[in-house]
Formats: sequence, C-alpha cells, structure tokens
Amino acid sequence: MNLFNIDTAKLIQQLTYNAKDPLLFNSGFFLFFFCIFLLGYQFLYKHKLSRVIYFTIFSLYFFYKACGFYFGIILLSAVIDFNLANIIYSSASKARKNAILIFSVLINLGLLFYFKYTNFFIEIINDFKIGQVKPLNLILPIGISFYTFENLSYTIDVYRGKFKPVKSFLDYCFFLSFFPKLVMGPIVRAADFIPQIRKDISITTEDVSRGLYLIVGGLFKKVVISDFIYVNYVQYIFDDPSRHSGIECLLGVYGYAMVIYCDFSGYSDMAIGMARWMGFTINENFDSPYKSKSITEFWRRWHISLSSWLKDYLYIALGGNRVGKLRNFFNLMITMLLGGLWHGASFNFIVWGGMHGLALALDKLLLNFKLKFKKSKLAQLLGVIFTFHFVCFCWIFFKASSFQDAGIILTQIFTNFNATAFTPMVSAYGTVFSVMLLGYVFHFIPQSYEYLSIKFLSKITLLGRITILLIFIWIVIQVKQAEQVMPIYLQF
Repeated sequence: MNLFNIDTAKLIQQLTYNAKDPLLFNSGFFLFFFCIFLLGYQFLYKHKLSRVIYFTIFSLYFFYKACGFYFGIILLSAVIDFNLANIIYSSASKARKNAILIFSVLINLGLLFYFKYTNFFIEIINDFKIGQVKPLNLILPIGISFYTFENLSYTIDVYRGKFKPVKSFLDYCFFLSFFPKLVMGPIVRAADFIPQIRKDISITTEDVSRGLYLIVGGLFKKVVISDFIYVNYVQYIFDDPSRHSGIECLLGVYGYAMVIYCDFSGYSDMAIGMARWMGFTINENFDSPYKSKSITEFWRRWHISLSSWLKDYLYIALGGNRVGKLRNFFNLMITMLLGGLWHGASFNFIVWGGMHGLALALDKLLLNFKLKFKKSKLAQLLGVIFTFHFVCFCWIFFKASSFQDAGIILTQIFTNFNATAFTPMVSAYGTVFSVMLLGYVFHFIPQSYEYLSIKFLSKITLLGRITILLIFIWIVIQVKQAEQVMPIYLQF
C-alpha cells in the first residue's frame, strides 16, 4: 500500500506544473506527452469536431505544464477577443467599430504591460526620484508576447475587413492555444490558420518527411549546438567579460550569434515540423538570416513572423514609406524601438532596437547607390560580412546584462585583443569551437541540400524514418546538458 502511494505521488508530481522544470520541447516529459498525443490523434484527426476538442484539451494542458495557472490568461484573452471581434464585425457604426477596436488594443496591451513592464517603469520612477514605489512580485507568463500579438492581429484584421470572425469559440480557442506555437511562436495570424481548422486533413508523405526534417534539425540546433556552446563557453564570457581577453570576447560574441539563432530557429522549426505532422501549415520563421547582404534583408529573414507583424500592424499604420523620407525614417525608428521593447523590459533591448532602426533608415537612404553594385559578387560578399558583424555588434547589447558589461566586451575586443591567447584557447575549448564551426557550416550550406534531405526522407520506409528519429533522440540524450537550458526567447 505504501509503495502504491509513493508511485501515485510521483505520478501526480510528474503530471502537475513544476516551476523549475516547465514543459518544453527539449524536456524529457515532452517526448512522452507528444507520443501520447499522436497516438490518440491518429484515431481522431479525420473527425473535425473531435479533433478540435482533443487538440484544444492537450494544448491547454501543455500550457498549464509550461506556466502553471497562468494558462487561465490565454482563456481569458480568448474569451475577450472572440467576442470583441464579433461585435466589431456586426457593428454598422464606424465610431462603434473604432471604440471596440481601441478597447481590444487596450485590454491586450494592458495585460502585456502589467506583467512585462510594470516593474520596469517602477524602477524608472525610483531611479529618477519621482517617487519610491515597491516593485510588484510578478512572474511573466510564458508566451504572453506571442499570443497577445495573435489576438491583436485577429481583431485588427476583422476591423479592416480582411477576415471574417469565427462563429465557434472552440475554433478560436484552438487557434490561440495550438501548442506547437504557443510558448515561443512563430506568431501565427488567424487569417492564415483558422481556415485550416475545419478542413479535411490529409497527411502526405511530404508532410511526414518535411516534418521529420524540421523536428530533427530543430532538436539538433537547440540541444546539440545552442545549448552546448552556451553552457560550455558563451555564458562564461558574458557573465564576467573583464576576465577574458579581446579574442575570447570576440569569439564569445560569434558564439552567441549562433546560440540565439539555433535556440530560437530550432524551436520554431520543431513547432512548424510538429504542425506538419498534424496536417497544419505554419509559415517559415527563419531563412538563414546570416546570409543577408543588408540589414533590410536580415529583417526579411530573421524572426519573420515578428518582423512582418511589426511591418503590417505598426510600420504601415504609422504611414510606412507613403510619407516623406524624414517621416519614413521616423516610422522605422519607432517600429524598431518598440520591437526592441517587445523583447524585454530593459534599456538594452531599446538600444538594440534603436541601432537596428538607424541601420534600416541608412539602408533605405543608400538604396539607390547600392542598386548600381548589386550584381558585383565582391559587393555581395562584403555586404554579408558587414551585415553579419553589425548584427553581432548589436547582439552584444541584446545579451549583456548591463551597458557596463557591453562596454567592457567592446573595450576588451578593441584594446586588449591579445591574439597570442588564440592557441591555448583553442586547446582548452576545441570541442566548443568545433561545434560552433559546425553550426556556421550548416547555416551557410545551399538550401538545395535541405530539399535533397527531405527527398531522401520521403523515399525511405516508415520504419526507416522511425529508426532515424530514434537514433537522433538517443544522440540528443547523450549530448544533452545535465540541467535543462531554458530557451532564450522564453523570457519574451
């Protein structure tokens, strides 16, 4: 009897939320969760209503395991925006539509502001001696930045007449809580996703093959490359940059560029791949961004769902490029400053966004000059090198815990480079640099290799695909860090 009680207690502990071990794609429990989900999904995916109910229940449980009772916020926001969108759609009065939309924006941004920025502004008030306010004991709900933007795009598209609101609350809840993209995106728009909910699902060999490629590749990026480089090198550099020479700091910056790319794009790839296995299509979120020849191209390739959201719902709403050059530059700057603030309540992120805003404005200013040289291979190569290093320069402020630490890293690189430290450093961190190099090689190989890999996977048997997946999971388990490395974008 005692043994039974112990086992029951352990089972309950495993099935309930644990703040120290949230349910994420790279956690051990997720493999069990996903297998159970797929097992039941095989019997239900052809029955539309059963599929939606089953999927929504699993998604809400996934969210509960990821952030505890904060999962209630997504239900609350779903109820609010589902009803507000329908009121907007049915209203004949333009003034009423405007009022309801403004109310929706205030509710969504209000929730986001409360959890994400309240203590940031309290800190500003205290620093400027405006008052002395005690910070609130707030925990940022996982995924709130992502599903807030999804809610906003839904009500705005309905307001603009681009999308007819759904009649079923269950369908909207399914869209908002769809677990592959729930925690860290991509930001999925209702107009792209909701029409897929009630369609007849037919999962093809190409879906299975592409999904397998994305899931395996995403796991490889996140666990094998990103986590390994971060835990074994990058965190040491950024934790105390004053202890490291300039060359160590520079390679730490190159390492972080690969860490943040593999961390976030790996998670996005897994989300997109899992969705394909279930018969749903989510748009690409990364497209080899470090191949970009300009900062404008970089933002077409990096976090595509966010950059396109900011363009469509903020930049264009401000006037975009339909106004004069000066106003256009102002619109770019505001968009990128708010894009930086979206990433976190810190002046570091605002500065990071501001630098990208200035670079985008300068890029547009030089556009006519660059067009004359766009066919030159040398110019393109120089463009890739310059853009990559500018992005890396900005990553320093994105990652550093303070402006002081960012300044120390730059000072070490430019005044204490110490090239003689390279050989002993490679000897000490040879494996880390090999993995880092492997990440960059994979990043820069032609896209045709991806198509060849998917074509290969589509030709082998189901048993062969399962074998590849199991072998890869075994490899991941062998190299996985002892403690779970939280995804970087989890804080956003």
